[in-house]
Amino acid sequence: MEKRTMKTMYGILLDPKHFAVHDGPGVRTTFFLKGCPLRCLWCHNPESLSVEPQIAWYAHKCISCGECVPVCPAGAHGIRDGQHWIQYSLCKHCGRCEQVCPASALKLYGRKVSVEDALKIALEDLDFYRESGGGVTLSGGEPLLQIEFVREFLRRLKEAGIHTALDTCCLVPRESLCTVLPVTDLFLVDFKHPDSAVHRKLTGQPNEQILENLRFLSGRGANIEIRIPLVPGCNDSERDLEASGRFLSSLNNVQCVKLLPYHSLARSKYAALGMVDTMPRVESPSDAALHHAAEILKQYGLNARSGRD
Repeated sequence: MEKRTMKTMYGILLDPKHFAVHDGPGVRTTFFLKGCPLRCLWCHNPESLSVEPQIAWYAHKCISCGECVPVCPAGAHGIRDGQHWIQYSLCKHCGRCEQVCPASALKLYGRKVSVEDALKIALEDLDFYRESGGGVTLSGGEPLLQIEFVREFLRRLKEAGIHTALDTCCLVPRESLCTVLPVTDLFLVDFKHPDSAVHRKLTGQPNEQILENLRFLSGRGANIEIRIPLVPGCNDSERDLEASGRFLSSLNNVQCVKLLPYHSLARSKYAALGMVDTMPRVESPSDAALHHAAEILKQYGLNARSGRD
């Protein structure tokens, strides 16, 4: 009888984060998958927006040595008047320039990783998961854009007895949520704004599908943690928070609502990736502002707290 071979499943992933303590219970390994349907003005991870690998050039680290020029098969790098230049549109994402750069000025974001290799990485910290009640979190970007990889990876994690969490914006087909429900212990749902018109202005997309998917997860008894990125001038007014409280309090199984403070530390990534910086020119919310926002949400019976606590 002919032996059947299993198809190897691959995803496009960023570097995983070991010993993560803010992406679900306990000590965790967080895997970041590339690709996102939203374009939030404040995005802290612009390297995760495109599903394709991307090269980043950190100019402040570059010593213009020219080591990257001869190894690039696409001619994306060059030296002019003693200074390095890069043409992002020519890059083929081979990563050779990153390998030879002596100053670590070049970084390839996104690599093809198999489910088997991802599982090996996850299992390295198995003892820490067991001791702390932790596990593995899939984040992004939006991990469900790579649904085949995610489905198989989560299935293998559950077979290994590992707690699983999925960080999602919920702007995905209902079928994707149905697929991962049986193998996901906790949904970490990013909630940007309750008003669809404002949501479109802030993220490039309306929120009707997001709200419907949240209602679906709630109705199916999924464990949900809501994460609100609190961005001054965008979604932090009392009116915004009260509207969020009214909607979120209508859901079941919302274990907590975390208010994550906006920061602009990712600004250098936009420049390194050759992307337009859309981040608001505002300060990170104070501890007092975060606690005030939490108190407003608590009025609706929600277990809300500052992400800094």
